Amino acid sequence: MQEYETLAAIDLGSNSFHMQVGRVEGDQLFYLDAIKEPVRLASGLTALKHLDAASQRRALNCLARIGERLQGMPAGAVRAVGTSALRVAKNSPEFLEKARAALGFEIEIVAGREEARLIYLGVSHSLPLTQTPRLVVDIGGGSTECIIGAGYDPQERESLRMGCVVFSKQFFPAGAMDKAAMHAADTAARVEIQLVARQFRASAAMPVWREAVGSSGTARALGEICRLNGHSDGAITLTGLHWLRDRMIKAGQIEQLELPGLKPDRRPVIAGGLTIMLALFEELGIEIMTVAQGAMREGILWDLLGRVHDRDMRDITVSQFQRRYHVDGKQARRVGDLSRQLAHGLAPQLAACRTLVVDSDLQPTIPKPDRLLDDDALRALAWAALLHEIGISIAHSGFHKHGAYILENADMPGFSRRDQTRLAALVRASRGGLNKLVLSRTDPNWPLILCLRLAVLFNGGRNNLTLPKMRLECRDGACELHLAAAWLNANPLTQAALDDELKAWRDVAPSIGLAMLRAE
Repeated sequence: MQEYETLAAIDLGSNSFHMQVGRVEGDQLFYLDAIKEPVRLASGLTALKHLDAASQRRALNCLARIGERLQGMPAGAVRAVGTSALRVAKNSPEFLEKARAALGFEIEIVAGREEARLIYLGVSHSLPLTQTPRLVVDIGGGSTECIIGAGYDPQERESLRMGCVVFSKQFFPAGAMDKAAMHAADTAARVEIQLVARQFRASAAMPVWREAVGSSGTARALGEICRLNGHSDGAITLTGLHWLRDRMIKAGQIEQLELPGLKPDRRPVIAGGLTIMLALFEELGIEIMTVAQGAMREGILWDLLGRVHDRDMRDITVSQFQRRYHVDGKQARRVGDLSRQLAHGLAPQLAACRTLVVDSDLQPTIPKPDRLLDDDALRALAWAALLHEIGISIAHSGFHKHGAYILENADMPGFSRRDQTRLAALVRASRGGLNKLVLSRTDPNWPLILCLRLAVLFNGGRNNLTLPKMRLECRDGACELHLAAAWLNANPLTQAALDDELKAWRDVAPSIGLAMLRAE
């Protein structure tokens, strides 16, 4: 795995965009420079859930500045993550194309529970290590994450559909604040919190949380307001929140509210953030909340550090899924070994011949070509091989479809939405007809599908019998699979299956730019 001296994380939040750069020293990170800009992406969501032109322009300008700071950094050392606003925006795919061009790096969208995991990772690394359960709350622009964890491990994670930007826009338009608006916002927040209150509320044995921690901008702003107005030493308190709510109602208009600690960039969204925080305090049994320095951007950095040090959370998740769904590990490894070796014989665009001979012990005997499928593709293929049979736990009939559904919709820590979509597509295509799949020349998955299907086919006996030498070649729009005729003659069942497979590929070959696929 490539080692990097410096890592960078970009958090494309619904309120602010953050960049954090860290220097790697062994297993430690030392934070260097950072960038924060209040883009307020969620405020640009129209009634039809489209990002408007103004919010897109602010976001792209910010990303261009961040991209300039990160010029020269390798792609593997940078991770950019989008959250709530980009999850719900219907024109998110079109915007992301422009955003990636402005930033100069890939951008992934994560689900709410994955966002919660990354937040906890950042928060826990900023606090003393303890095995005592702690509650972590992060009020973002478009969503609120609640996590219970101990040490560095999150145990309960939920993402609620409420945030300071969204609530401020919905309940306090133009900054108007009165009792009716506060009551409406409070009711909406409590209804949302009730969905998870049982698992996050302090217990009867412990009626209030002994350790509650807030992260990100809303928590920091409320903690600073409490401190500078004599309600705490920097923590958020229930009495301080009640006092602030009364001051807001008395002011009537956010522009009329003058408070020590209320910064200009926080002013437009403080009312929404306050009502959510106050509802959380009262519904979950919180009386005092400390404010953490760590947040999601730091969590992204620590997660990225784990990836480059071969402690990828995605590998852990795949292993957990194998156990949960009772996967035959030996068969999964057999399929993975052969599919990986076959993949090394293919180049992404099939622009030139890419050949690899696979011996009976699955070791390459011809030097690898200069350009292979990229690391992300090979990792996706390896995970798909390990998980291609998880659907059997539901039903053997159509298990590839069941497996794809699980992978598309399950909570998979470490995986982005696009990661899961790709993994599901590979598992769905691991068996069954090809004519129902939408394969095209530009689809980067079809070479992986070819390798995975062949690996499944040749391991149909589910045993450790020696496989024949085989060679997969692709050149000038044609793919050929070479293996000994004598072996095929001695294995008529496999030969029949291979004949059917080759016919299926010939039927779809024109759509993916293949002149032919044949066996010799």
